[in-house]
Amino acid sequence: MYTHPKLVEFNQKLEALFREVDDILEDLWAGAFPRHPNRPGRGETGNPEMDGLFNVGPDFTMGLGSEKGRGYIISLRVATLDKVSPEQFELLIEEAARLVRERLPRYFPGRALEVVRDGPRFKITGDFSLGDV
Repeated sequence: MYTHPKLVEFNQKLEALFREVDDILEDLWAGAFPRHPNRPGRGETGNPEMDGLFNVGPDFTMGLGSEKGRGYIISLRVATLDKVSPEQFELLIEEAARLVRERLPRYFPGRALEVVRDGPRFKITGDFSLGDV
C-alpha cells in the first residue's frame, strides 16, 4: 500500500508531539496513581504508549455528528487499577490538551491547527492538507 511521503512526515511529527506530551505527563503526574502491575515501567519499552502510567495519543475521527468536524481526538488512558474520578480525569485531559496546544506551532509551523473542546473531548482541528503534491 502506498502512503504519500507528506502524510508520513505529518504522522511522524504528530507522533513526536504526543511522545513529548506523554513524557511531560509522566514527569508531572507519575506519582498520582500506582501503575498497573502488568504494565512495564516508564522507558522499559521502545514505545511510551506501552509503558509508564499514561498513554496519550491522537485518534483520527471524520467528525460525523460533531460541530467541530474532522480532526484528531486527544486520547488519554491511565494505566492503573485505581479508580480515576471524573474530576481527576478532567484535570489530566485538560493538561494534555494544554500541552498539545502549546506545542502545535513548534511541530507544525505555519499550519493553521488548533485544539478545541468538542463535547467531552479535546480535538486538534484545522489544516490537514498535504499542500502541493
